[in-house]
Amino acid sequence: MTATQETSTARDVGDRPEQGHWRRMRIWAGAHAVDDFYQGLVPAAVPYFVLQRDFSYVQASGLALAATLGSALPQVPIGLLADRYRLRWMSPLGISLAGIGAGLSGLAPSYPLVFALLLMAGVGIAMFHPPAGRDARRAAGGSATAMSYFAAGGSVGFFVGPALVTPALDNLGVGATALFIPPAVLMGFVLLRHHQRTAGTADKKVQRQGADRPWRFAALTAVEVVRSTISTGLNTFISLYWIRHLEASSGLGGTALTLELGGGVLGTLLGGRLADRVGMVRTVQIGNAAMLPALWLMLVCDDKYLALPLALLVGLVSNIPFAVLIKLGQDYLPSRPGTAAGVTLGLAVSAGGLFMPLLGIVATHYGPRGALMVLATVPVLAVLLSTTLREPAHPEHEPARATPAEST
Repeated sequence: MTATQETSTARDVGDRPEQGHWRRMRIWAGAHAVDDFYQGLVPAAVPYFVLQRDFSYVQASGLALAATLGSALPQVPIGLLADRYRLRWMSPLGISLAGIGAGLSGLAPSYPLVFALLLMAGVGIAMFHPPAGRDARRAAGGSATAMSYFAAGGSVGFFVGPALVTPALDNLGVGATALFIPPAVLMGFVLLRHHQRTAGTADKKVQRQGADRPWRFAALTAVEVVRSTISTGLNTFISLYWIRHLEASSGLGGTALTLELGGGVLGTLLGGRLADRVGMVRTVQIGNAAMLPALWLMLVCDDKYLALPLALLVGLVSNIPFAVLIKLGQDYLPSRPGTAAGVTLGLAVSAGGLFMPLLGIVATHYGPRGALMVLATVPVLAVLLSTTLREPAHPEHEPARATPAEST
């Protein structure tokens, strides 16, 4: 989208370009935040099942696995369904199931029931992403900045989840997970009403056509898996790095993790704006290349306080490509935007967790710093893979002008 087109679109909705993007995307950003809040709730709640229900570490790992498998594996078949049928009820139902499953898990009296409820929560999360990614792409109208609001919503939800859940469970016990059911049900209702209001204009829209580029999408997925490995590894070991290597308190280690996650939200928004100015592929390449110096700067700083801004920087630069990869994946598969969103938002992101046992072995022998040093070399692979990406053909991906229904 050119600057002239953005200005013209903004005038149609009566605001500056940034405000026009936000007006079109606020419902999707909010829904994504609520949905991914429950992805952040599960890892925050699992330790309380160990402490208050006497679950073993193996059982605790099983609960995390239930939520991960439920949210990752179904996203591709759900994406295929979303691309074939409108299924406007799927994303509202998915949010509701995510909240109900995660919320009731703390009240369940037995391990098998807790496992089943967290599996249901994961499936609910999976039901949201593909159809929501498809509809958010339509609302974004071709703008990477607008799409970054949708992506950043998920990052905010994942970030806020542990911050709200931990004190609630600390003070009220694991059964307090039930307090977080209402936001999911309410957002499900709001999203369903939004679908009903915009159904007419959405159905009248001409679907974008264009040739699918499966090999480009495969390369993009590989980039996403590499980035997911780095992101998951950082989330796992950065707090332990502060505690074990920098000899900081557990509170300061938590602060480092919070800064890294908060930087991720800022990086997601920055990446969308950058992509609208220099191109999507170049933005992905810039973000991947910037991870190398950012990670090594953090690792060579041995002061536990001076290194905190570097944790923020690492989170920021490592998430610059996040929203761009979602949009670029849909541009590579223009006939299957739901499937593309299911892979980039779900399957590829979760795949990074498969490499955590290897990093765990490294950390066992060389400490958290050793694991982070391995991660600091992985961006080289992301840089090499991103050289195979190409900008989509512009005529096939010219953005659509926002309709009044989308702008409200």
